[in-house]
Amino acid sequence: MEIKNNTVVITGGAQGLGFAMAQKFALMGANIALIDMAQDLLNTVCEQLMQLTQLEGVTSNIKGYAANVTNESEVENVFNTINSDFGHIGVLINNAGILRDCMFIKAKDGKVVKKMSLEQFQSVIDVNLTGVFLAGREAASHMIESGKGGVIVNMSSVARAGNIGQTNYAASKAGVVALTTTWAKELGRFGIRVGAIAPGVISTAMTDAMKPEAKQRMLAVTPVGRLGESDEIAHTAQYIIENDFFTGRVVEIDGGIRL
Repeated sequence: MEIKNNTVVITGGAQGLGFAMAQKFALMGANIALIDMAQDLLNTVCEQLMQLTQLEGVTSNIKGYAANVTNESEVENVFNTINSDFGHIGVLINNAGILRDCMFIKAKDGKVVKKMSLEQFQSVIDVNLTGVFLAGREAASHMIESGKGGVIVNMSSVARAGNIGQTNYAASKAGVVALTTTWAKELGRFGIRVGAIAPGVISTAMTDAMKPEAKQRMLAVTPVGRLGESDEIAHTAQYIIENDFFTGRVVEIDGGIRL
């Protein structure tokens, strides 16, 4: 699928990996619709993107929409609005996600001292899995009705195989892969391709704040000897969008890390 002049919707698009992908696709001439929680932040990053594209002489329509991806009516409304504003939704990047890391059960001297709460578990499932479901459903509905098909890229994680302290996150990201393969089978008849990206540890504000010893432990189990860069994930999303024979698969961009 051609990226230039297409409409790319990115959830969690105002920061981190979402913003990196927005930058890349805006500079390629795509029209960008960012979905995030805070309208003020969205206004700021949309202005940054517009300045960047103008500086590079690229034409791109860029808008930000405040919505909670866990709220069904908000997701329905925001996708209706985006489809109306842009005339078509060609690509969805399901990027919104949160962490609430905690040991499943923590014990000391044979006594349980702490348990992962239902709120800690459910809040991650709500954003990382239910949010992907809702945004994917609404984007696919508009893609089908347009008759033009489209591409959905879901963000999973290397942690989907299971990782200590991430019962909630690992479960959500494994679920994202299951959604991806199922949707690819169901939506292919409508000209919609669905793929997933499973990043390893990427250099972001969150990893920048890690303790040096924790970061060193990560590097020690990463064969390439460094953290990934946001642009490397954006480049992978570009590959999935542009390669018309890609669907139903997960691309691992993790530097060979094994958790």
